Amino acid sequence: MIPFSILDLSPITEGSDAAQSFRNSLDLAQHGERWGYQRYWLAEHHGMPGIASAATAVLIGHIAAGTSRIRVGAGGIMLPNPATRAPLRLTVSTMSWADWSMTRWS
Repeated sequence: MIPFSILDLSPITEGSDAAQSFRNSLDLAQHGERWGYQRYWLAEHHGMPGIASAATAVLIGHIAAGTSRIRVGAGGIMLPNPATRAPLRLTVSTMSWADWSMTRWS
């Protein structure tokens, strides 16, 4: 079987807000998990109206806490201080079962 992944920007739909987009993202991850997807990726974007995934490290914890098998990750997390990377990963990992992926820490 080909391993499939989901890439989510956590879009804010017209007439909605960021809180609803986070609930929608969790719902998408839970559906993906039930459908057999292996990974759920969040894309980090800043200053874009209609995109709620600016703080992917926080959103990863939210998604991982609401799922049980799908790997949750981000293609890159922009952190200003390299000393915060390990504590951030440890904190998010402690909040859930957290088998989460990072391809690049900036």
